[in-house]
Amino acid sequence: MHTFYLPCKECTITLQDVHLQLGLPVDGYVVTRFASSTDWGAVCYKLLGVIPDNIKGGWIEMGWLRGTFLKPDNDLTELERIRYARAYILEMIGSYLMPDLSRNLIHLKWLLKLVDFRAANELSWGSAVLAMLYKEICGATRPNKAKIGGCLSLLQSLARFHFPFLHPRMDHPYTFPLITR
Repeated sequence: MHTFYLPCKECTITLQDVHLQLGLPVDGYVVTRFASSTDWGAVCYKLLGVIPDNIKGGWIEMGWLRGTFLKPDNDLTELERIRYARAYILEMIGSYLMPDLSRNLIHLKWLLKLVDFRAANELSWGSAVLAMLYKEICGATRPNKAKIGGCLSLLQSLARFHFPFLHPRMDHPYTFPLITR
């Protein structure tokens, strides 16, 4: 839990908010152990079956990921389905849950968490998303900071409920589309 003090009101974001709005697990093992240097090409080949053209410090372009792993066919082998699932989850992490400032790059450290899906399911992804959002919000207080990364839809959703003057008038109750899918 963290409280941000804003000119109009204070706002607290909790793990329960993350769980309710995004459906991410918040109980479980913490997502840790950042890999600073490794053979990223070998990691990609082993887990995705292909090596990106351009890996810079463990970062790859989201466009490469989207272009390489197009919509899957029905006749994929089990290994190809697993690789596609890893690429899809990696894209979700990089484009929605924990995007960088450019929203065009994803670090391969997240791919290392997807080696075993059962183990990945036991991780507290919600706390990782919230920690990154906290880091970005706290860094946004610098005067020269123009953009922030992180799960901004979570931040926008919370702002909508914490600050009534921000949300539009609606005749129907708001639902959480990710949860109801």
